[in-house]
Amino acid sequence: MSAVSIVVPMLNEEAALPALVAHLARLDPAPLEVVAVDGGSADRSVALARAAGWRVVETAPGRGRQINAGVAAAAGERVVVLHADTVPPADMVAVIAATLADPKVALAGFTPIIRGTERTRWGTTAHNWAKTFYAPLLFRPHLFVRGCRLLFGDHAMFFRRAQFLEVGGCDPEARVMEEADLCIRLNRFGRVRLLRRTVETSDRRIAEWGALKANWVYLKVGLMWAVGARQRLHEHYPDVR
Repeated sequence: MSAVSIVVPMLNEEAALPALVAHLARLDPAPLEVVAVDGGSADRSVALARAAGWRVVETAPGRGRQINAGVAAAAGERVVVLHADTVPPADMVAVIAATLADPKVALAGFTPIIRGTERTRWGTTAHNWAKTFYAPLLFRPHLFVRGCRLLFGDHAMFFRRAQFLEVGGCDPEARVMEEADLCIRLNRFGRVRLLRRTVETSDRRIAEWGALKANWVYLKVGLMWAVGARQRLHEHYPDVR
């Protein structure tokens, strides 16, 4: 089984990290390593990551820049980018190795279930699943027919490190939608797949904003990205911790 590195981009994730640390410790088989990429946290994120035995890389803020730094530092042939508030299945490493054993797959991700302490957000979960397909069909139809699907951070996306580096990685200035850009870049090597296997991801944005506002923000940011309005996109997608 090829070595798998987990890259965790983080910024002030003190609240989410203890649960993630516990879940990653139970992965079977275990990953080669966990690389936490901190973008300037003001809380105990770095201390918690180091206490867990993770390797810590520190960069300027920005998820595109953080992902690039994490993949560059990774030792594994295959890399998964896992957000701090997303919980993977125990066999995640085996699923990644099996999926990328197919040379026709360039990038893949899990299906996220959005869940909080009190409820599961089935409506937003369903919309997230649907936009994986309708977004490229509407805005990049020529890529859709080549097997491109648009995945996002909550999908725990994974890929081959060498191909990521060959396409130049993520846009280093991107703070939002860097994953969608990466799907398009890596589609040159093969299909972008959404797996039927699931991960659980926090509903913290929906809990903070409400379902209507959250889905409106997701839609607005996606549309702005699709028509090329990339500048200051992150201002329409504020952090929630």
